Amino acid sequence: MGVNERAESVTSTARRAQILAATVETIAELGYGQATFARISERAGLSSTRLISYHFAGKSELIAALVEEVYADITRHMTERTRAATGPRETLHAYIRALVGYIAEHPTRMRALMSVFLDHRAEDGGRSYNGGDERAAVDPVRQALADGQRAGEFRVFDTFVMATTIQRSIDGLPFLLRSDPDLDLAAYAEELVELFDQATRATRAEAGAETGAGR
Repeated sequence: MGVNERAESVTSTARRAQILAATVETIAELGYGQATFARISERAGLSSTRLISYHFAGKSELIAALVEEVYADITRHMTERTRAATGPRETLHAYIRALVGYIAEHPTRMRALMSVFLDHRAEDGGRSYNGGDERAAVDPVRQALADGQRAGEFRVFDTFVMATTIQRSIDGLPFLLRSDPDLDLAAYAEELVELFDQATRATRAEAGAETGAGR
């Protein structure tokens, strides 16, 4: 790749990032339905909406890129903050704190993501977020719960129901922050940790039975 090609690639990457950032801010403020190319272009300081069309074939492609970018960033954040956890119980606590922490650090991004999930429609008319996405979203915490049951740290329960309940208790935060922007999310996270620790952990008798069964 020549010097000019490298410069063009860097410029293109920067422009895409600029457009995506403006899209997040526009959706977070106005909602998905009002986030037109004209408004996004104005917020990004672009001279024409054609600059958006040059990088993204249409709004669906732009939104897909936005969702992919946010998901990738959440994955990086969660991996960094849960990798040091040892054991299922500690992993569950780290997961809750990490996800609430991400929302606390990126409220605008999360409001935009929630608006997309509620209002965006794919080209075939279906929602951009479906049952498959739902199961994928709860898989990490469901796995931690299943591991905890096998280790005797958690009591017997339906891991999908529990994982979904945990996930939903956090997913609603972007909307809650609209009405209560000063909500103490650190305290909120600790309350959830205590709540789900009480809800999931095995009694001494259950833990002893599991240990005995594993001998």
